[in-house]
Amino acid sequence: MFPGKDIDPRESPRALFAFELRRHRRRANLSQRQLAERIGFSDSMVNLVEQTKRRPSQQFAELCDRVLGLDGTMSRLYTATTWPQAPEHFRPWLDEEQDAADLCCWEPTIIPGLLQTEAYARRIIVVSPGITEEEVDERVAGRMRRRMILERKRPPVINVIMDEAVIRRQVGGVAVMNEQLRFLLELVRPPQLTIQLIPSTTDVHCGLVGGFIIAERDGSAYAAYVGAQPYGRTVDDRATLARLVRRYHAISFQALSCQQSLRFIEEVVQRNDS
Repeated sequence: MFPGKDIDPRESPRALFAFELRRHRRRANLSQRQLAERIGFSDSMVNLVEQTKRRPSQQFAELCDRVLGLDGTMSRLYTATTWPQAPEHFRPWLDEEQDAADLCCWEPTIIPGLLQTEAYARRIIVVSPGITEEEVDERVAGRMRRRMILERKRPPVINVIMDEAVIRRQVGGVAVMNEQLRFLLELVRPPQLTIQLIPSTTDVHCGLVGGFIIAERDGSAYAAYVGAQPYGRTVDDRATLARLVRRYHAISFQALSCQQSLRFIEEVVQRNDS
């Protein structure tokens, strides 16, 4: 029997799956080992799923439904862990993002998705060629769900660097943009969450080739999402991660301090209001 930990089901779809699996297993008076034997998985696998350290497979969820006498409950919760609202190419990154202790983001064009308001996100998503109204609603809902990690008892440390143009661009008009900027100002809590800006007066630098976000755990990068057209990609090979970490540090040397950046954002909000 493995020791358990408290799970907040609001943290993520994976946390909700873990919470409900443990609840139904205990209601059935089964230990982790007993459940594992009945579904044909190892007891360590059951433990890792209940600790949110491993995402379940569809087969795992279906077998849990069968053994625990549930009417598809775990299968439906499994579907949520696959982020069905998100574009397929982005789903692997969302899984990595959930596990990160630290996130380092460079974004030269728009507010990072993790920090977007609903109105701002909708305006960004709706301009995708060929997207339907239903798809817009689904993707906006999925993007808002990403923000659940900001509400955890122990949220990841997030460091964001953006180009000044991101703050100045009037996405959705003044009202939408000011709501977004005020949301950023409310979020910032150094050192837990910081925002820095690259001034428009900065000369050419290595960040101009595109945005990316790095996930770290135990002080080391283990995955990253690299933006590209038409689709970005999730990477985890050491050589690429090392290059991205060096690039992020090089970009940070060009950035204003967090305090200077917040003052700049406040000034933009005031000018928009005038």
